Amino acid sequence: MTGNNIHLRNEELLEPNLMITMYARGAFPMAEEDGEINWYLPDIRSVILIDEFSIPRSLRKFLKKTDFEFKYDEDTIQVVKECSAREKTWISNDLIEAYKRLFGYGYLHSVEVYQKDKLVGGLFGVAYKGVFFGESMFSKKSQASKSALVKLFERLKKSGFALVDVQFITDHLAMFGTKEISFGDYENLLMDSYKEDAKF
Repeated sequence: MTGNNIHLRNEELLEPNLMITMYARGAFPMAEEDGEINWYLPDIRSVILIDEFSIPRSLRKFLKKTDFEFKYDEDTIQVVKECSAREKTWISNDLIEAYKRLFGYGYLHSVEVYQKDKLVGGLFGVAYKGVFFGESMFSKKSQASKSALVKLFERLKKSGFALVDVQFITDHLAMFGTKEISFGDYENLLMDSYKEDAKF
């Protein structure tokens, strides 16, 4: 992976106050196959400005007729676990426990998608002042994670957030207005967004 990474013992890396400090700097954690956790600061960052978020026409039509139900912060840790339930995952058990602590501090948030009372999709991330640091999403039904992203941005815009950090651009995210920027421009956006003391 490109960019810088920071080495500390896992127990130091996952202390809540340090985690928030690292997120605020623009770093994000990932567990390696051996369980070691590193914080990464890639040179190129992918972001979506709240005011530039766009919804594909087909998804707009889908949302008008779907039977999906959406909730916020109702089952956040289960969303984290669902996001980790992959053959290869960066979300280790240590990170799940760390996210539990962040949730207790009020920094971790989720959007959940239900269909017939079953959790079928969702996403989670860390909110700090005017920035939402998106971490991961999952989908058990077609369009579930995309729908969760729309509901996330509706919530963030209403709550006064300015920026979503999505870390890396994907085809999935590109359709919503994601753009790649240099780390210097990213830092400037963070500083501007931190002027907002938004609450999820």
